[in-house]
Amino acid sequence: MAHLEPPLNNALKDVSWLLGKWRSENGQGIYPTIKHFKYGEEIEFTHVGQPNLQFRVFLGKLWSKETTKKGKLALVLKFSLHKQCSLKIAQKLGVCELEEGEVNGQELITTSHTVGRLSFGKDPVTKKIKRTFRREGDSLQQIVEMETDQTAMTEHLRITYKKVDS
Repeated sequence: MAHLEPPLNNALKDVSWLLGKWRSENGQGIYPTIKHFKYGEEIEFTHVGQPNLQFRVFLGKLWSKETTKKGKLALVLKFSLHKQCSLKIAQKLGVCELEEGEVNGQELITTSHTVGRLSFGKDPVTKKIKRTFRREGDSLQQIVEMETDQTAMTEHLRITYKKVDS
């Protein structure tokens, strides 16, 4: 039996450009307090007909092609003229983010207003996250900036995905 996708909710028309599966092997992690690293990642944006997108992330090890689930996230669009959105993220390391922002064309930018963490989480303490998704053709770029209790807001992650599935 074929799986039928429900109709796209009208609230999602401004972010329909995110839908599908995206993959990259060229992610770069940088931050003043850590050794720079490279990573691969697959992300998938889906919907179930409601006014939100589901956002799944799979982080892969470039050298072994081993994939581990990183987290399940939700992107919710607020009904407004300003194309406001929120992003809710629960990371496997015990950090939870509530981010809000706006959609402008094929760019979505969110900034955290709440970052929670486990009481026994490792230092430094993450204070703020800013996330940018930008689509150009069949490429999707994500840039993540981070502020901790020891470091001012600075770029942390940069990755460009290619679309692999609609």
